[in-house]
Amino acid sequence: RMTEVGLRRSSLSTMAFTSVLLFICSIYSCYAQAPLLMWTSDGSNMPHLAQPTAGQTVSGGQLASYLKSALSIAPRNVLLFLQDKLSMEDFTMYGGVFGNKQDSAFLNVESALQTSSNPLVLPALDWSASHSILELLQGELGIPAVQIDPSTLKEIKLNTAQPSLLAVHLPYTVLNMFKSQDVPYTAVYTGLKPSRVIEDTPVMAGHSVGRSLLQALPESTVKPPLVINNTVGQPCILLWADTLLATYSGNQVDLARDIFNGSADTAGSVCNNTLSRLVLNYKNVLNLRSLRLIFSMRKIFFPVSARDWSVMEQVVLEYDGQRAIFNASSGIYSPAEYSFHCQSVSSAQSPLLVPRSATDNATMWTLSFTDFQIQGFNVTGEEFSYASDCAGFFTPGIWMGLLTSLLMVFILSYGLHMIMQLRTMDRFDDPKGPAISVPQSE
Repeated sequence: RMTEVGLRRSSLSTMAFTSVLLFICSIYSCYAQAPLLMWTSDGSNMPHLAQPTAGQTVSGGQLASYLKSALSIAPRNVLLFLQDKLSMEDFTMYGGVFGNKQDSAFLNVESALQTSSNPLVLPALDWSASHSILELLQGELGIPAVQIDPSTLKEIKLNTAQPSLLAVHLPYTVLNMFKSQDVPYTAVYTGLKPSRVIEDTPVMAGHSVGRSLLQALPESTVKPPLVINNTVGQPCILLWADTLLATYSGNQVDLARDIFNGSADTAGSVCNNTLSRLVLNYKNVLNLRSLRLIFSMRKIFFPVSARDWSVMEQVVLEYDGQRAIFNASSGIYSPAEYSFHCQSVSSAQSPLLVPRSATDNATMWTLSFTDFQIQGFNVTGEEFSYASDCAGFFTPGIWMGLLTSLLMVFILSYGLHMIMQLRTMDRFDDPKGPAISVPQSE
């Protein structure tokens, strides 16, 4: 009997220990990040790629977009350095940044970055993305990877007419061999695991405790955003909305119903470095022959903040030869590197969309967008950048907390004031003497 009890206790202990290990591993995977460096050989070109914003964690989809854009111009002889453990802090600890450059462990990497045109530095690459980089490169180049062994380095001969993918597990290096062959190449340096785990939750953490924007939702639970490409086929505008409700003459229609399934008509959309114009074309809706919903965004530099901002200048409805114009610049704006998100964008309640004038046709329309997110500049792939939300700092919950705190402070102050007004007796009766007479005024 005692043996059975002992076995049961041992089994429960094992299960508890396993659960703790799984929990620790899940937390580790959330915070695990590794840097990635990408450069080309001296004399070779690589396109200028937008650097991620501060605190942004690059996902696997964004990494694939970076690699695709880089290899469209950069040499397709790719050299991949895979280090077992690497973190951004290692470049500070072992990079000779305190004056002892001769002791730096990254002299070759630093020299290669200085001679390269437009090197790419991703400080925070998701751990799962660093593990899949080999598969991403193989898919982009269309060739299998060759694992490099130190004994065969001198025997490798490269052909500039055909792409190649060489994977090297550090501490081995083959940079000198490539220089001697005078073959243009593209190098990628990253780590399979971080040497240090970031304790603080990153800005772009996948598991947030606040609002769950489109970027933080699992891909399987939402439809992909509407993507508008520029003249060279690169994404330049992203749009997502749960609903785009438009009401005219008492009739209402959801304009977002059929635009995220690949059948959206976006003819007339344009985008460049300073202007983005997203056009959605409809036919036979709201008893109208034709309807166009237009979002006009412009990149503007504000000297006060010393940075570029993306401002939604107007939301325009063109229908049967008429126009309804809503001004949106006062409420729909974000840093140019970010996307804009708002749970509710409306022309009726707490309006962010305001008719241009009292006599404009916009007064006949009512627009209401829910879970609205848009990005018109600095688009690096088919996923939104970090979102600047429209919610103000003093939300109803914060106001309730402040008022409750002030009420408690008032009660505490009043209680302390009353206690300080208490007076102790300073006269006492003597049983052997006459009784004390205390006037009522005291």
